[in-house]
Amino acid sequence: MHGEYKTPGGKLVSVEVEARDGKLAALKLAGDFFLEPDSALDRIEASLVGAPADEAAANLAERVKRALEPTDTLVGFDPAAVAIAARRALGKSSTWADHTFTLIQDQPRDPHTQMALDQVYAEELAAGRRGPTLRIWEWAGNAVIIGSYQSWSNEVDEAAARRHGVTVARRVSGGGAMFVEPGNTITYSLVVPESLVDGMSFIDSYAFLDAWCVGGLRRLGIDASYQPINDIASPAGKIAGAAQKRFADGAVLHHVTMAYDIDAAKMLEVLRIGREKLSDKGTKSAAKRVDPLRSQTGLPRAAIVEALVAHFESLHGLERSAPTPSELERAAELVERKFANPAWLRRVP
Repeated sequence: MHGEYKTPGGKLVSVEVEARDGKLAALKLAGDFFLEPDSALDRIEASLVGAPADEAAANLAERVKRALEPTDTLVGFDPAAVAIAARRALGKSSTWADHTFTLIQDQPRDPHTQMALDQVYAEELAAGRRGPTLRIWEWAGNAVIIGSYQSWSNEVDEAAARRHGVTVARRVSGGGAMFVEPGNTITYSLVVPESLVDGMSFIDSYAFLDAWCVGGLRRLGIDASYQPINDIASPAGKIAGAAQKRFADGAVLHHVTMAYDIDAAKMLEVLRIGREKLSDKGTKSAAKRVDPLRSQTGLPRAAIVEALVAHFESLHGLERSAPTPSELERAAELVERKFANPAWLRRVP
């Protein structure tokens, strides 16, 4: 059985395995990585022989670590990469090619409904009613989206939010606050099974799930790159921020908001922390617009969205879909019970 894993920013790891009686009976490691001395290859391979065929990736990686000596040098890969490739060979982890992805490009919806739909599609994936989904959001109004663990009062100037007609919503994932305006941001979600990121750290999974977007931006002429922990940036500055939630039922939600053309003055009025963040980054004028995608491509927002979707489809394929009546009904229920409820919105006052 054969499995491969491309380390983000690194090299390809390829593993051939044999399993007998529920254990790894033989393993061969290959790839375009660098490894010194040669004897380390034999020790890595031997370390996994005898391991249970359903062993977790973290435990397989630990076996590899214990087999390494202080003088061993691994370049372009690490023990976790070997473990992930082995899990893929055993059919315990999946690759992009193992899944059929669905695209949902929906009509503009209010911020609380958008938060709810993310949870709905994760629930649908876990229940087997939907496969992995790429969803492109359209916003029906100005919003500030705060992370699951952020303090409402620390992040949001409520008087300014009311003045500018900004709705405050709280998402299920962590991370920082995002200021969005209809037509001036591009937001997408990926809902995937946990098997696709099996064995990856949160940081590695961010890079892995955003790689297609970075590639699409590069095809548009932007010198984009992934910046740990959760940003996409270019030499001109930050383009996007990502956040992720792993649900107990095996669904992974990964969503990203990119700035097309944001009114920074308005953003600084509404976001308390934003004033200090932009100050730290040397922004000279609060009136300056944050427009990395507009200024760096010269393209309309719709053209950028179309190009990114086309790039994803060229890599992983896409089938078109739309929200079902039952999904919208479930989203409305979640809005009332959770996402528009003060108990959720102000869970961290």
